[in-house]
Amino acid sequence: MNVYELKLKVYLLKDIKQEDALNQIAGFIDETLSKNEDFLQLHQSNSFKNYSFCALFPMAKQRTYKRDSVYTVVIRTIETDLVAYFEQNLKNHYNTVMKGLTCELKIVPRRMIETIYSLTPVLLKDSRGYWKQYMSFSEFEERLKVNLIKKYKAFSNNEIDEDFQLYTTIKVLNKCPIKVPYKRIHLLGDKLELQIAENPTAQELIHMSLGTGLLESNARGYGFVNYQWYKEGKV
Repeated sequence: MNVYELKLKVYLLKDIKQEDALNQIAGFIDETLSKNEDFLQLHQSNSFKNYSFCALFPMAKQRTYKRDSVYTVVIRTIETDLVAYFEQNLKNHYNTVMKGLTCELKIVPRRMIETIYSLTPVLLKDSRGYWKQYMSFSEFEERLKVNLIKKYKAFSNNEIDEDFQLYTTIKVLNKCPIKVPYKRIHLLGDKLELQIAENPTAQELIHMSLGTGLLESNARGYGFVNYQWYKEGKV
C-alpha cells in the first residue's frame, strides 16, 4: 500500500473565512470528481473515499485567507487511480472562489511511525451528538481502532487479526470540543495525538491513516493527520 501526497497550489478569487476553508476545498474537489462518471459515483457513494486533506496554508491572517493570494492544500490518498486523476485535473479546475495552479506529487516514504497528530478536527458522527455525552473514552478508542480496521479491510480485501495494540498513548489536545461546520449544521470534534505501537499491524494501519484520515468525514477535510518518524529504522 502506497500513500500518495499531492501539494496543490491554488489562487483565491475571493476571501475565505478560516472556518469555511475546509468546506470550500471539499467543494472544489467534489466539482473535479463530478467531471468523471466513475469518480462521480465514488463521490456520491456511501463508502470510504480513501482520501483526506488539510486546510490552506500558510495559515490565515486575522482568520481570513485573502483573495489574490496563493495557498497550498495537501491531499493524501491510498488510491492510485484517484491520485492520478487529482494530479491531472485539480490544477486545471476553477470555480468562483479558487483556481488550481500546480500539483506536486510524492509517495510518503515507508518508515517506522512514532507519533501522529491531527491537523484538522477528528469527527465521530452519531445521531446522539458529541461522543463525550454518551460514550466512555475506552468506547471512543475502540471506535477509532475499528474504523481503521474497516478501512483497511475494504481497501485490501484481506482479513487481519484484530487483537493488537494500535498505540501506547493517546491525548485529546483540546480542552473544549471544537465546533466545525458540516453541511448545514455544526458538529463537535477533537484534535488527537497518538504514540504508535511498534507492531507491524499498528504500523500498517497508521501508515494507511496518513492517506485516509482518522474516523469519519475525511473527504470533508476532517481527521487529517501529520506524522513523526522514529529517528532510525524502517518498518
